[in-house]
Amino acid sequence: MIKTIALVIVAALALLLIYAATRPDSFRVERSTRIQAPPEKIYALIHDLKGFNRWNPYEKKDPAIKGQYSAVTAGAGARYGWESDKVGVGSMEITEVAAPSRVAMKLDFVKPFEAHNQVEFRLRPEGGATQVSWAMQGPSPFVSKLIGVFISMDRMIGQDFEDGLANLKSLVEQH
Repeated sequence: MIKTIALVIVAALALLLIYAATRPDSFRVERSTRIQAPPEKIYALIHDLKGFNRWNPYEKKDPAIKGQYSAVTAGAGARYGWESDKVGVGSMEITEVAAPSRVAMKLDFVKPFEAHNQVEFRLRPEGGATQVSWAMQGPSPFVSKLIGVFISMDRMIGQDFEDGLANLKSLVEQH
């Protein structure tokens, strides 16, 4: 009986590992919102990392976060690194800008797990408003695929993006 139970457990684990291995090798999460303001006003709060951190949902998750800006805080080459017990350790760097419609960033995490992702913000004018999208994509190593069997990366990160875009919308539309 114990051998049968052990074999069933081993078989279930093997199936789980095989299934995880078939998951996609990369991921993409994207959310968007409409903000009642011109793109230039919104762009200023994305391409400048000090402005970005005024609405960044991860900064709001840990008021004790320890962050450090590079000498340049806006535009291509601007960098920000952080250490936090709640949101981990990592850094971001603005890699490309196209005012006032696009900002691209490199996002590197060290803890709680190592990850290297690309982030992109797109701003598209629509009448007197702007459609703002926030996307992140990156590789999915095997451990991420295994975790993804149980936890939806899209739902988890997507909720943070939705919160951040709501913070940005509130900040922009109040002023």
